[in-house]
Amino acid sequence: MYTALRLQRKLKQELQQGTVEVVVVDPEPYMTYQPFLPEAAAGSISPRHVVVPLRRVLPQCKVVIGEVTALDHTDRRATITTLAAEETGNGAIEVEYDEVVLAPGSVSRTLPVPGLADVGIGFKTVEEAIGLRNHVLGQLDIASSTRDPAVRDAALTFVFVGGGYAGVEALAELEDMARYAVRYYHNIQPEDMKWLLVEATDRILPEVGPDMGRYAVRELRARNIDVRLETRLDSCEKRVAQLSDGSRFPTRTLVWTAGVKPHPILAATGLPLNAHGRLKCTPALQVDGVEHAWSAGDAAEVPDLTAPPPAKPDEPRAVCAPNAQHAVRQSKVLAENIA
Repeated sequence: MYTALRLQRKLKQELQQGTVEVVVVDPEPYMTYQPFLPEAAAGSISPRHVVVPLRRVLPQCKVVIGEVTALDHTDRRATITTLAAEETGNGAIEVEYDEVVLAPGSVSRTLPVPGLADVGIGFKTVEEAIGLRNHVLGQLDIASSTRDPAVRDAALTFVFVGGGYAGVEALAELEDMARYAVRYYHNIQPEDMKWLLVEATDRILPEVGPDMGRYAVRELRARNIDVRLETRLDSCEKRVAQLSDGSRFPTRTLVWTAGVKPHPILAATGLPLNAHGRLKCTPALQVDGVEHAWSAGDAAEVPDLTAPPPAKPDEPRAVCAPNAQHAVRQSKVLAENIA
């Protein structure tokens, strides 16, 4: 979106004259500010403040709501399955291009954990965030109205898997919301709820460094949140979270935020990828060794020019972390280079 926004400003005259066309393809008619999803889930902000309608901010661009299912860069042709094609079965459309920007971002990374596909709740979209909020409030209603202690205990047990930004923020915001909400339930106290954060490594929030990670653990535990480090989810069949340390937690809420992976469309492009499935890019944000193809954000492996060079010739060069700060800056440079 930011690349298209910059191109819209940079090529304003050409777009008005019709000598240039910018086509934006996305499955949704809006861009989501994912760092705001925890606040939206907790009701701190309205869901409409988390999204930006593409047609409103990109009036000079052609917005196509659909998904690129194939890309033939040799012929510079993209195959797009639109909403109309899905509804009517009339088939996909093909769009020719001169320059292509591949910025599909990332998708949730799941593991073959027994039962995860059946009971796991994702946290990547606005719909999932609002759905999780309603689900948590629904569990409070179940706990308040049942006379079965096992059902009550499971309803008041909330398990979050993954100690990155998404998992920690979602848990903290929803715990805060639920703690406020239980004051309106005559038979539920805040201490009746059990909140659990499961992280496979030895620290949470690795992006902010070890000191801040340890501080966050202390703060969470001070709020009576059970933080399990170096612990994995082995199974969640029959609504029972089985952890690698041997503990078992019957739960009706299991939120999966254990990492992301590049969008699978990248593997279908035939363009050079790194070992993790991201596009190899130059510092100019062009796909390495390929003309007329560009990328940025989570989909791109971009060298970090601010990092010191590797100590040994065979060591890999540092790359930009897949976060919003890099993505927004990359998009501006990318648009300037295309223009």
